[in-house]
Amino acid sequence: MIWLRRELAFSLFLMMIAAIPAISFAHGVAGQRFFPTTFAVDDPFISDEFSVLYNSIKMNDEAGGPQVQASSLEAGYSKRIFPNFGIELEESYQSLRTDGDGTVNGFGNLGVNVKYKFYTSAEHETILSVGVSDEIGNTGNRNVGSDSFSTISPAFYFGKGFGDLPDSAGLLRPLAVTGVLGLNFPSQKSTDDVRNPTTLTWAFTFQYSLMYLQSAVKDVGLGQPFNRMVAVVEFPLETCLNGDCKNQTTGTVNPGIAWIGKYTELGVAADQGRHSSHLRRGWRAGTRPTRLDRHRGDRRAGAGYREWDSCPGSAV
Repeated sequence: MIWLRRELAFSLFLMMIAAIPAISFAHGVAGQRFFPTTFAVDDPFISDEFSVLYNSIKMNDEAGGPQVQASSLEAGYSKRIFPNFGIELEESYQSLRTDGDGTVNGFGNLGVNVKYKFYTSAEHETILSVGVSDEIGNTGNRNVGSDSFSTISPAFYFGKGFGDLPDSAGLLRPLAVTGVLGLNFPSQKSTDDVRNPTTLTWAFTFQYSLMYLQSAVKDVGLGQPFNRMVAVVEFPLETCLNGDCKNQTTGTVNPGIAWIGKYTELGVAADQGRHSSHLRRGWRAGTRPTRLDRHRGDRRAGAGYREWDSCPGSAV
């Protein structure tokens, strides 16, 4: 029964990927602000996109245990069902190599997320959304840490650009912040006599858009590829609310850069920080589709794409 469940879940994921349109449209737009997709912190917007993310992290056990090299290839597909409502699917293939103990490989649990964007302000460059995700238990390989139980996570998402600051703020206007606040509830209280805790996710990003600086604040003469870059620092954090780990907070600091092309977003980020009893160091790289088009004489948010008319060299 467990094998059948894994097979059905993975088949569903493959079927959804097979339905990807030739051109996907990103939807992270509020007024003149284009929010890029980030690596570790979920986005506040609804989009049609297919993304691929590769992670490689080396963890050193502070207690003197063996070093672990964790690598994963993650794929995600999101689809708007209605203009402000969409569904997201995520799957990963993971590899764990432990010094002196060999390597184990396998799929992670299938993740399903539904999200509703209930507020967008073009004037204040703000997006607000709510959603519920489910990491479906027994759809992955337990040898790579996939849980036998499901985790249900209701969450609130936000994105805010600071382009509404006065013109005198100048170089501060390209700044933006996004984040998510949510609870994670396990579907069973304990596994092998160990309590499965409820946790609080509080994660956020700081972004500085050179693309916004060049097109909406001041032409500072940036050329390719810098006039299409967004610098990002992510802070994915999680606090345990009960059980043996109560009040313990784990997380990382991930500085990175994203390049926004007309049809594709590319990015790379470092991953450093503390997670459980390990020190983590690693990096992430990913890609996803975008759509940035020009519209002569008008700078506004289009239906699923960002229209720029004053960004030099914006047609890529």
